[in-house]
Amino acid sequence: MTAFNSNYIGLTLVAAITASIAATTSAGLGWPVWAMFIGWVTFITGDHSFNGAVRSYLCAAIGIAFGSLAAIGVGTLMPLIDYLAFGAVVFVVAIIVVSLRAAPMLNNISAYFLGLIAFFAAHVPPSITAVTELAAAGALGAAAAFFAHSLQMKMASR
Repeated sequence: MTAFNSNYIGLTLVAAITASIAATTSAGLGWPVWAMFIGWVTFITGDHSFNGAVRSYLCAAIGIAFGSLAAIGVGTLMPLIDYLAFGAVVFVVAIIVVSLRAAPMLNNISAYFLGLIAFFAAHVPPSITAVTELAAAGALGAAAAFFAHSLQMKMASR
């Protein structure tokens, strides 16, 4: 594809407009816009089919939940072993996440780590509300990315 022809510009505009709408929606709902983009990037890490998008999103959502559990673990261990709590908890979480590469459908390690990053970047106390809000923002981003990709594929096939 030649850069800057009408098809190239159209494909670029689809991504930009979709991202703009998703960012505005996320902000309007009070969700962190950056967490929506974590969902967008999660989509990119996996298979770009609908099922692939759902699987990648689920890995990220599980990663967010793991982040919340890890924060509880760190909080529990800090009084006992101080800063070493981080190493202990990260070791356990990394063993679990990296082992999930063998899971038949939920094996997107990058998406799990994006979920973990999202939770810790949010700087929120671990709670179901925090996990739900971050997962919802991620779902919006993953859905927007899937929509943009699908529309771009239709445009490119013309």
